Amino acid sequence: MKQHLLIVSVISVLLVVSCGGNKHKQNSAEIKNQAIDLSMLDSSINPADDFFDYVNSKWIKANPIPASKSAWGAFYELDEKSLAVLKEIQEKAAADQSAKEGSNTRYIGDFYRSAMDSVGIDKAGLEPLLQFLTELDTLSHPAAVAKLYGEYTRLGITSPIAFYVEQDFKNTTRYISYIYQSGLGLPDRDYYFRTDESSKKYRDEYLKYMQRIFELAGYDTKQAEAKAKSVFGLETVLAKASMTLVEQRDPYKTYNLMKIEELRKSTPNFNWDEYFRDLGIVPPSEIVIGQPDFLKAWNVLLKSTKMDVWRDYFRFHVINSYAEQLSANFEKAHFEFYDKVLNGKQEMEPRWKKVTDLAGYLLRDILGQEYVKVAFDENAKKEALELVENLRSALSERIDKLTWMGDSTKMKAKEKLNKMIVKIGYPDKWRTYEGLQVKAQHYALNVMAGIEYEFKRNLSKLGKEIDRTEWGMGPQTVNAYYNPLLNEIVFPAAILQPPFFDPKADKAVNYGGIGMVIGHELTHGFDDQGRQFDANGNLSNWWTADDEKRFKELATRFVKQYSAYVPVKDIHINGELTLGENIADLGGMIIAYTAFKKATSGKKDDPIDGLTPDQRFFINFAQIWRTHYREEAAIQRLYTDPHSPPKYRVIGTLTNMPEFYTAFNVKEGNKMYTPDSLRCMMW
Repeated sequence: MKQHLLIVSVISVLLVVSCGGNKHKQNSAEIKNQAIDLSMLDSSINPADDFFDYVNSKWIKANPIPASKSAWGAFYELDEKSLAVLKEIQEKAAADQSAKEGSNTRYIGDFYRSAMDSVGIDKAGLEPLLQFLTELDTLSHPAAVAKLYGEYTRLGITSPIAFYVEQDFKNTTRYISYIYQSGLGLPDRDYYFRTDESSKKYRDEYLKYMQRIFELAGYDTKQAEAKAKSVFGLETVLAKASMTLVEQRDPYKTYNLMKIEELRKSTPNFNWDEYFRDLGIVPPSEIVIGQPDFLKAWNVLLKSTKMDVWRDYFRFHVINSYAEQLSANFEKAHFEFYDKVLNGKQEMEPRWKKVTDLAGYLLRDILGQEYVKVAFDENAKKEALELVENLRSALSERIDKLTWMGDSTKMKAKEKLNKMIVKIGYPDKWRTYEGLQVKAQHYALNVMAGIEYEFKRNLSKLGKEIDRTEWGMGPQTVNAYYNPLLNEIVFPAAILQPPFFDPKADKAVNYGGIGMVIGHELTHGFDDQGRQFDANGNLSNWWTADDEKRFKELATRFVKQYSAYVPVKDIHINGELTLGENIADLGGMIIAYTAFKKATSGKKDDPIDGLTPDQRFFINFAQIWRTHYREEAAIQRLYTDPHSPPKYRVIGTLTNMPEFYTAFNVKEGNKMYTPDSLRCMMW
């Protein structure tokens, strides 16, 4: 659910609530701190026709996308707020020249100073990568490639295979090694094959970008053009062998447990022993392969592709992987393609913001500890935990009442729900960074040190007990997630703010905001992917055949509904790719509404500012998704993002909720109306 607070000046406020016809007038002083700003509701739009625009269109017009952004909205505002806190932390650390080596302050300060030294970075040019480029010049035989793959994996340099350690999908009491397809410079394999004009443009611009990188590396125009074409040709073959994003949604397809002997036999052209040795581990006795067919195709390429092409492929990806940490000419070239062409950004982010984003990954818990000291209210954690338990109880009640699910599956679904772990705010145990080689050196070298350190942290899990205290993101991150392997839902501190959560707001607002987010993550445990993992996180079919069949029948409605939406040009939402998120959105809202009504049962439901509690519930749901995108970014997300665009997350969900119909007087003939027989339902 990732995505960024501008304070909107309110000039006038006149709202006509179309479902009740009531007029309500206030002055700006009265509404200054309201969770719902009445002036931002567009009375010219019937909420029964377009609820997203009714709630958000005026806000969107008043809040254009900043030149350095590809989108703007509620998530982005909060992200900016988080970045501002982190900036102050980093600047304070960077100014402290007496910090002890190995201390949090020293790590933060050294990283930030090196990153902000644009003069030194420009002067060094390509120097931080010369050792890798020189090494490639001596590469003369396919067998020598294995060592490079290991080295590049440790340093986060793109290569055709990715390696990581994670819990075993089918035995979550142990960690195991995984190999996954990789190696592409475009966002997804389908970018290499689509025939529409936009995709052709992206391929042409990608070729120009690759050529520019080779030119900056010292090759003349003719050489650079030839190298770009050969690298693109190799990537196209890799793309053809790659699994699609929709195919990757099936965890059974991407879980292929092999003995190491089987792996060696299926890919005889690669020296796995040398690869694992360079990773820093002994060859594992067994390993999970995400895409066996991809590995077989890659194995053929190892022998059939000329060494000159492989050398150029790796030259490009060594530079491309670190272009943003190099001199301004490399950084600008990277921006022009990845940010401007693919995402429509008009100018670069200020350096400190890009640095802070990267530091948030490489120094995640160091910065996180400092963040929660100044930006997190412990009372929010207590209230959020109460909301979670209310939502959990609501989902349990809904499972009991399901008519399409049998008793034995219900029992196991409730077992999974009851075992679900909840993490809120920040970790109980912070990561340590002893031995991290971030110091007074070139920025790119500090980034390499951080990436390698995190890789080794991941690698060190092999042979250890499962760490159930681990977090997948820092408390400064505006996001939330469900992890099926640990069967847990996680809500970092940074998302527990308005419009998602406001201790001063009424229950309707909070249940429509963070309540929906909590319900969304709970439902992920039972969406098309999550439902395939049991209460202990294992990939295991706990469904009866009849219940599984009924689930799939219900899921087809979601696919059909969302595939009919056309957000940009003639590009439809991919209903199969977004299925899990669409199920979670509707489930989250239904659960949040159920919990909201239970929490307010027996209490007066008097309107606030002319809006009933139900109306406020639905309005804040729409507010948290107030986001608009540049066309380029919208297109890329339609192709690669498992979430539907924000507008369709709102209208797509609400067209399936009869409670919304009642709250806003939706009738047959209204655009938000869907006949009962066609509505989606599940949880």
